[in-house]
Amino acid sequence: MRMKSDTVSQSVFFDLAKRPFGVFTEVMGRIFLAGLIAVLTFSAPAFANSKYAGIVVDAKTGKVLYGEDADQLRYPASLTKMMTLYLTFEALEAGRISKSTPVPFSKKASAEPPSKLGVRAGRSITVEQAILSLVTRSANDAATALGELLGGSEQRFARMMTNKARALGMTRTTYRNAHGLPNSEQRTTARDQARLGIALRQHFPQYYDYFSTRSFRFGKQTIGNHNRLLGNVRGVDGIKTGYTRASGFNLVTSAQLDDRH
Repeated sequence: MRMKSDTVSQSVFFDLAKRPFGVFTEVMGRIFLAGLIAVLTFSAPAFANSKYAGIVVDAKTGKVLYGEDADQLRYPASLTKMMTLYLTFEALEAGRISKSTPVPFSKKASAEPPSKLGVRAGRSITVEQAILSLVTRSANDAATALGELLGGSEQRFARMMTNKARALGMTRTTYRNAHGLPNSEQRTTARDQARLGIALRQHFPQYYDYFSTRSFRFGKQTIGNHNRLLGNVRGVDGIKTGYTRASGFNLVTSAQLDDRH
């Protein structure tokens, strides 16, 4: 199966994931308490449990404010790119790469299906352009190129991703690629994704603002962010949307209001 689009609008979440997202908006709108929510939906008949899975966590205390099937396995879709970015930020912090380091596109990276930047094989972009393309367009070609740069191959990078997941306490997450296009062995849970979202904020505050990027210029293009919650829901500052037919619509987001996270 192929990913059609990662674009997520507010109406999509109210219509298709209104139970977990409704909890979030109630928390945000009625009592002004911001949490970190990971919502993963799945509708394949192979799973007997509800297609919705969600969790809301107070990022300061770790208290779970809401949970529904938070430990049930789901497909992460483009939420996968959160871990690709985590390892990218880690490499930046360690000095192994810089924001201006070239990210070459192999034939494999260039051939990834949309959403993508459309960079031809043999050409390159900078690490910062790759980061921005992942948080806005959710570019699959750039994710693969980053994985190959950091891991030598996408397969080795996937092992690095899974190892990092274990180090972060994401005990039920397995990665097989850098982008989140369908792979039956690539699984996660809402709780694990919440852990990753919190880790991104806590471990890399110097890079976290990338997730609030509304748009960026790439050549002659102005690329907008797929996350329509940015600028529309008070306090929301990221993080990542995802969609495949197998996973349904996915969201990991964080919000900050009145000194609550």
